[in-house]
Amino acid sequence: MKSDFLRAALLVSGVALIPAATAGMASVDANTYREMDQFLAVFERVRADYVDKVDDKALIKGAINGMLASLDPHSSYLDARDFENMRVQTDGNYGGLGLTVSLEDGAVKVIAPTEDSPADKAGVKAGDYITHLDGVLIYGGTLDEAVDKMRGTPGTSIRLTVVRPGRDKPFDVTITRQIIEIKPVKWEVQKNIGIININGFSKSVGADVRSALVSIEKSLGHLPTGYIVDLRSNPGGLLDQAIEVSDAFLERGEIVSQRGRNRRDIERYYARPGDMAHGLPIIVLVDAGSASAAEIVAGALQDQHRALVMGERSFGKGSVQTLIQLDDTSALRLTTARYYTPSNRSVQEGGIEPDIAVPQLSDPDYKARPRFREADLSRHLINESKVDNSVLEADTKPDPRFTATADQLKAQGIKDFQLHYALETLSRLPRTQTAVSTGTRKGSR
Repeated sequence: MKSDFLRAALLVSGVALIPAATAGMASVDANTYREMDQFLAVFERVRADYVDKVDDKALIKGAINGMLASLDPHSSYLDARDFENMRVQTDGNYGGLGLTVSLEDGAVKVIAPTEDSPADKAGVKAGDYITHLDGVLIYGGTLDEAVDKMRGTPGTSIRLTVVRPGRDKPFDVTITRQIIEIKPVKWEVQKNIGIININGFSKSVGADVRSALVSIEKSLGHLPTGYIVDLRSNPGGLLDQAIEVSDAFLERGEIVSQRGRNRRDIERYYARPGDMAHGLPIIVLVDAGSASAAEIVAGALQDQHRALVMGERSFGKGSVQTLIQLDDTSALRLTTARYYTPSNRSVQEGGIEPDIAVPQLSDPDYKARPRFREADLSRHLINESKVDNSVLEADTKPDPRFTATADQLKAQGIKDFQLHYALETLSRLPRTQTAVSTGTRKGSR
């Protein structure tokens, strides 16, 4: 059962586990062995002389984590506890707040709140820092300790002290824990337009998107005017699911390629015939929280001129991680390749630039809250194309279309300005009258 989970848990990765021992170990030179001797000497000195008794496993895990942290932000060591946390988050049956968090310089940082979770409804946002839990300082502790405290019995409450960049003072948020059920794909229809909201790329997301396309048609009794694919605050996930989702909207052409250390080590993935959206107009919504697999989908549909990308520049994670099994209870998540969009773009650092930049004006903290992206992470991989976004970032001229305030939009009943703008854009298009043959549809795979 655990080996099946490991195979499914690759985050924008290859398709198989790799044995830890490789032929490359045989080529270790004498200088490397001398460095290993120095490492063992430090290890023994710490065990013998540190002020408190230390656990050998904790020391070794710390050494491994330190080695991987020197590479890039996404390579990491997973012990049995990490595997269990990954499984829990994938299955989604736990009592908690619905937050994805990381540890940054000793501080717990929010990567993204799960949509419709207690944390999301309480207003916790990506980029927030959590400093206290029920008044107890957690700065300087471990991520596992913070996560354990935030999880708990559904129905119980916890008080978070939040530091939000752009605000003068910390503020408290009291949140009631609930059973977190991760629903990666949701759909609805507004103004004759199908909206497909994808919150992550866990297993079966491709099938769920195809099902959503069929359900939207059935609910209307005819074809919609077009589709909105909402990838905002989507942190990514499985490579194969990003390919499946892209394939559902494409008739042909390349979706993505991945390239390892060896320039000849290239894998390309292509769409199969049959566009389940029948060639109808598509808008893809992205923001600074759209990462990894979400960027693969946005980049593929943008480069194939199949969709208009709207919103903010995406996160910029263009690397591939492979899960390498070390033994029955531990594994190594190692960055092994970069991925490229069909037009040979690497999104690493630069991200996906929207065709139409639309600010989220309905967020009252929009202007003050800084955006954190891959390029802000320590030791991130450098984009080999050396993309420079400084000119784009420096363009502060106000767009006359986007001058409304959050209060003005609220008075008009607009809760999500980016979605509203996408709906208005598609609703102005003429209704498609073309009959579609069912023979062109892709079936379930």
